[in-house]
Amino acid sequence: MIDEVKFYISLFLRRIHYFLLIVIFFGSIGGFLAFTLPPIFRAQARLLVESPQIPDDLAASTVRAGALELLSVIQQRILTRANLLEMARKFNIYAATPNASVDMIVNDMRNRVGIVLPYTLETGGIVLLSFETPSPALSVEVTNDLLTQVLQQNVALRTEASGQTLDFFENEVTRLDKKLGEQDARILEFKLQHKDALPESLNYRRTRLASLQERALQINRELSSLTDRRGRLEELFERTGRVDLNDANLSPEQRQLRELQEQLASALVIYSPENPRVRALEAQVKALELAVGRQGSENSSPLATAYDLQISDIDGQIAYLADQKEVVEAEMVELTISIDATPENAIALGTLERDYENTRLQFDQATAALNEARTGDRIETLSKGQRIVVIEPASTPDSPSKPNRKMILAAGLGGGIAAGLGFIFLLELLNRSIRRPVELTNGLGIKPFATLPYIRTGRQKLVRRLVITTILLSVAVGLPLGLYMLHLHVMPIDMIVDKVIQKLGLQSILDRLTGSVGG
Repeated sequence: MIDEVKFYISLFLRRIHYFLLIVIFFGSIGGFLAFTLPPIFRAQARLLVESPQIPDDLAASTVRAGALELLSVIQQRILTRANLLEMARKFNIYAATPNASVDMIVNDMRNRVGIVLPYTLETGGIVLLSFETPSPALSVEVTNDLLTQVLQQNVALRTEASGQTLDFFENEVTRLDKKLGEQDARILEFKLQHKDALPESLNYRRTRLASLQERALQINRELSSLTDRRGRLEELFERTGRVDLNDANLSPEQRQLRELQEQLASALVIYSPENPRVRALEAQVKALELAVGRQGSENSSPLATAYDLQISDIDGQIAYLADQKEVVEAEMVELTISIDATPENAIALGTLERDYENTRLQFDQATAALNEARTGDRIETLSKGQRIVVIEPASTPDSPSKPNRKMILAAGLGGGIAAGLGFIFLLELLNRSIRRPVELTNGLGIKPFATLPYIRTGRQKLVRRLVITTILLSVAVGLPLGLYMLHLHVMPIDMIVDKVIQKLGLQSILDRLTGSVGG
């Protein structure tokens, strides 16, 4: 076991120049970075998300977006390309590097700007703002500018949201009010066009139709009665030449004729027509009829006048009733048509009124929402809702936050040691030559009597040592010098490192190495 240890130690010492070369290489880089990277100062401001000052159950804000959502929007707005370029121009951050590209400035600004949002408001609602720069005063200025932007963006977002809500409901109320007027006008126009066939007057029209039907029946009865009366009057006048049969208006011959006619009728009931008495009564009746006929022709003018007057009066009544019947029947036809059209009109009117009612409900809801929007907008205008307040503005930092020079130097030396050991291990792993008797025995199955080491001359040893020393000194001196010249004449080493880190995605690792996280 001891022999094995001694053998590996001898191997390490034999290749120690490789180890030292690698350690010097990484250590030089680490030392150069540790002492050339500029100090970075980070001023920090603290903000607090406050709860609404007016309880939601009394008056709620119309801004429904949560504080974390608004903060995320603000963060994205601040980190936009245009805003970062404006900040860089405003504070002249890249005056020392006028040839820096726009993309490099934007990426570098995003790395320098620090906006730490709380995970939840229950954890405290603390927002941290910071900006990293080699100048403490510039760090304070930019951080306070970030603070101002956050406050302004928060107010702008909340008032913009409440204002847009208010404008929306104002336009909605105006639109619905106009729509109500249009629908009201359509309903009025429909009612005027169908005023005789609307559903609200259906019961009246049905009652009126029933009344007219009864009136028509009554008119028909009266017409029938007058027609019968006129016929009887014509028959009486043609048969008797008189217009009435009252005894008070009869002449003596007429009264005698009526008596004889009655007697003749009674005799015919008892006797046969050939009976002398019957014959005598018939002769008397004929004689009196001739006499009465002569009286009628002598007095024809007065009788005809009375007859005409009665006939004219009856005809006038019949004509009047006929006109009334036409009017009643015409009105009945109109009522029947309007009653038949009422169901269709009721459906159409119901559709219009239902649309009007739906619009009215929407108008009422929009009006109530408009009142809430006005209250919410007033709350946001007076900053009585949820808001962000400054707990601690940015102040000038006393010491740089990074780089952690000791950590960088230790990382360079540690990386060199690890890389040197790894390189030696890799060389031995790839070397398959026989260097010990035991390897000869294991490899060829023979046992040597003795082994002779390779012995270098003094000159060879000196030359080898000079070569190794020259290489080590060249690396130890030339590498830092080359990096320094690159830093001065090509591009600052910190910007080169940032580019490399961004390309390789090693920002989080560098933050842990430099101690910037939480620093």
